[in-house]
Amino acid sequence: MSPAEKGYSTKATPEQILYAQVLEIGMYLGLLILFLTFALYIFGWVNPHVPLEELPRCWSLSVHDYLQATGIQPGWSWLGKLGRSDFLNFIGIALLSGVTIICYLAIIPTLLKQKDKVYALLALLEALILGLAASGILAAGH
Repeated sequence: MSPAEKGYSTKATPEQILYAQVLEIGMYLGLLILFLTFALYIFGWVNPHVPLEELPRCWSLSVHDYLQATGIQPGWSWLGKLGRSDFLNFIGIALLSGVTIICYLAIIPTLLKQKDKVYALLALLEALILGLAASGILAAGH
């Protein structure tokens, strides 16, 4: 039996369509940012934190040794280095990894308009949990 024969709708709901639209825009924007920031890096239009000629020496280092040798702090410290081409690509990566949070936040008004308070609360909780996880506050094992 198909979903339609069971009485289920196979048509996307307004919040599903909005979620997909926000996800599509975020994905294309993140991809565009990655291409642009890579061009800035590879063509040398913006100076990197770690010069290209030093990279081969760094490839064999452990993460700990790499961070120490390059003077990079772990975690969100990359935000302070956005003026360097090898950190600019983190903007696109952060957008791509955070677009799900934006999608959940975007559908909350639609859910509230439909008086679907339970799903609106679940979407808010999902966004908060994902944001908390991304923040690094819950990091363990370091």
